[in-house]
Amino acid sequence: MRADRLVSLVLLLRQRGRLTAATLADELEVSTRTVLRDIEALSAAGVPVYAERGRHGGFVLSPGFRTELTGLNHDEALALLAAGSGRGEQVFGLGSALASAMRKVVDALPESHRATANDAAQRFLVEPETDLLSRRSPAEEVPGTAMIEVRRAVLAGHRLRIHYAAAGGEPTWRTVDPIGLVTVRDRGYLLATRAGEDRTYRLSRVLAAEELPEPAERPNRVDLDRIWRERCAQFLADEQFAVQVRVNPARREELLATALAVRAEEPEADGRLRLEVTFQDARHAEWALWQLDPDAEALAPRSLRASLHDRAMAAADRYAASP
Repeated sequence: MRADRLVSLVLLLRQRGRLTAATLADELEVSTRTVLRDIEALSAAGVPVYAERGRHGGFVLSPGFRTELTGLNHDEALALLAAGSGRGEQVFGLGSALASAMRKVVDALPESHRATANDAAQRFLVEPETDLLSRRSPAEEVPGTAMIEVRRAVLAGHRLRIHYAAAGGEPTWRTVDPIGLVTVRDRGYLLATRAGEDRTYRLSRVLAAEELPEPAERPNRVDLDRIWRERCAQFLADEQFAVQVRVNPARREELLATALAVRAEEPEADGRLRLEVTFQDARHAEWALWQLDPDAEALAPRSLRASLHDRAMAAADRYAASP
């Protein structure tokens, strides 16, 4: 909306001083022509913004122009600024709204707190693109118009019609009762029910969406964290890969650190432990047991024993000959 853009323009000039029309256009994601029209509108409304000519010119506000708000203390503003450096806004299509909100947070601080909060926020990094062990997977793209409709339906408590492309299937239209939105490692999910049954939809697979006028069938209050935990547990229970393994007791904790769950455990006569554990899938199980070298032996299923045998033989062949 134009009113929000005008507020953002004033806040940008207040916080960063002289800015060119091109810079303002880039920050506000509009054309330079739109920025010039907005500057005229602000001047007409009595906001003391004026142009400075020359090579280093641009638009500035008269010194001292501000309406200070003191409702936020330093730590409160710092918490908001640090949280705002996360990436969930990309999944839910709220990137530009977050940028505008962060400008207002900074502007709400007294002058004495503003510089220190900005500097302190730069010392925190939330959810970086890379970590010490691997590169993060890129954030999933969600069609902007579809995300707006999904978000509106969730917040308004209305039913939602989505054109959804399930993995390996053809896109189909379906009507759901939305419960909430969740983002995990840059992947967004819509939690909903359909005909009374729990459903979880990947937002990146929602090709189009339409908010419907009728109210959604859902409780007035919701514990989204609990619902997400329950659905994750159910998903893992449906997808788990069970393995029987003999392991050196000294490596037991390493095994359990990689397994999802332990279903059974008993000691054997030779001092080793026999366990039944579950993994996400066969590849996860193979990787986990390979890390334990001879201290663990997969007993079942046969397919896992075969894959570990093939992997060991390939390694033996590679190192048998001189380089």
